[in-house]
Amino acid sequence: MRMLHIGLRVTDLERSLAFYTALGYAELGRVPETDFGSLTMLKLPGDPFVSLELVHDPARPVKDGGAVNHLVVQVDDLDATIAELAAKGVTAEPPAELGPGFRTSWLTDPDGYRIELVQWPPAH
Repeated sequence: MRMLHIGLRVTDLERSLAFYTALGYAELGRVPETDFGSLTMLKLPGDPFVSLELVHDPARPVKDGGAVNHLVVQVDDLDATIAELAAKGVTAEPPAELGPGFRTSWLTDPDGYRIELVQWPPAH
């Protein structure tokens, strides 16, 4: 078994898609009408499968993003990633060193979901 993806309900699909595209996700496809709303499938470069699904139904906006504590995205170079995000208008918190070579930074998506960027030490 393995987990394939998480579906996040979003209030404004285009705003959220712009945010996650800036973060590095690529759109793979859409399912326009489901019982949940429209589904937009995203994956990060190098991932073999969809890892994030944006679920949008205009009649059901996000009222509390607190049900999801946070998502984690591993990056090779945290400083370069933060700089690239800033150039695209996405602000990340200053990095924290949690141990030798283990660094994190946090950002928040348009619906209030928290995302942790993680740079692990070599051979972790």
